[in-house]
Amino acid sequence: MTAAIATSATAATAELPMRPGLSLALAKRLLQAGEAEALTRQLAVSIVIADDGGHPWALLRLDAAPPATAAIAGEKARTAALIRRPGKAFEDLINGGRTALLSIGSLHGMLDGGMPLMVQGHCIGAVGVSGGRPPEDNAVVDAVLRALAGAV
Repeated sequence: MTAAIATSATAATAELPMRPGLSLALAKRLLQAGEAEALTRQLAVSIVIADDGGHPWALLRLDAAPPATAAIAGEKARTAALIRRPGKAFEDLINGGRTALLSIGSLHGMLDGGMPLMVQGHCIGAVGVSGGRPPEDNAVVDAVLRALAGAV
């Protein structure tokens, strides 16, 4: 009986897909990279690192960042994680006349400044940044992406 269970467990393990994932340590490292970029640029932003389901794992609201930036950054990260695309992709479609996308009631961060975190073709999470103009938010996002590339 024990041999049958061991064989069954081994077969089940072989069928389970192996894919990269987000860890709390990595989320903290990515958040630190974003913070360093924001401080260098003297930006008052909030940064959120979310898992692949859009749930926040790490949040940082820098001094002088308005409280709303934390919520907006979270929604940008959530949207990017769920759609597996930059939030700007939906923003551009909406601005181009595809306003029906606004009827997706569960996505509130279809904006520039949200980006999925991709590793080996898999979404492991997302980053959202809010508080600056789009190019400023994206500079912080880019710093997070560089840190991710250096970590894998």
